[in-house]
Amino acid sequence: MNTIESNENSHSNEMYKDEFVGKAISYLYRYGQIYIGTKIEPYGIGSGQFPFLMKLYHEDGINQESLSDYLKIDKGTTTRAIQKLVDEGYVFRQRDEKDKRSYRVFLTEKGKKLEPDMRKIVSEWVDILFFGFDDNQRRETKNSLEIMFENVSKIM
Repeated sequence: MNTIESNENSHSNEMYKDEFVGKAISYLYRYGQIYIGTKIEPYGIGSGQFPFLMKLYHEDGINQESLSDYLKIDKGTTTRAIQKLVDEGYVFRQRDEKDKRSYRVFLTEKGKKLEPDMRKIVSEWVDILFFGFDDNQRRETKNSLEIMFENVSKIM
């Protein structure tokens, strides 16, 4: 193989590797949705409501608009997701005292009792993702993903 063919193949391989990054991220997201969706189905929660519930475990009483902003999800989708959690009895909405036009979202006792189960599901998924990684590889991967997230956040 001559140098030109070698360079073309190398360039082609690099393009494939670049495409693979997006494909891998997409697959991991979809597989994560399937895995988590299957695990939370018995609780009457869909994968679309799960991130809202997890954020509430970190910040109970958060403003509904702030939930949308944090999760990068439009307000209409947020409203529907929260309503499903309300219907299942996991959260309730209350008018924001400071801004009467908006709502704060709070966990009910039923929602709070789910926290250990929900955290276990997340932990199991992370264990699957990082199976075979040493501590250094885990740390480097998390750092790389954080940098990618920051890069995208700057331009969006």
